[in-house]
Amino acid sequence: MENADLSAFGDLLDPQVRWGPPGDQPPPCTSREQVLAWYQRGKDQGADAKVSELTVLGDRIIVGLEVAATQAARECGGQTLRWQVFTMRNGRVVEIVGFDLRSQAVEWAGAPVT
Repeated sequence: MENADLSAFGDLLDPQVRWGPPGDQPPPCTSREQVLAWYQRGKDQGADAKVSELTVLGDRIIVGLEVAATQAARECGGQTLRWQVFTMRNGRVVEIVGFDLRSQAVEWAGAPVT
């Protein structure tokens, strides 16, 4: 994710990966192509993300991101924190759920909040 190699990231995604906020039905993205297009749009608009945390919880991975060059980041003084929970199955990401708060991501992933 940090080096913005969408081809390599795409190799990790299940063809029917779902991405969106929790509870959003249907989710905004329901395929590898749609997820990659969403990330590409952010990249084209200058968004930049650095991984700040990786926590593995069974078949889920919490990914903390320091995001810069987005409207939300500018409103927070230059960067903002976001979290995504990746659900893995058979070595591929089958679902990505995005959160504004770490506590929400941790709770959704099924771990005790610390």
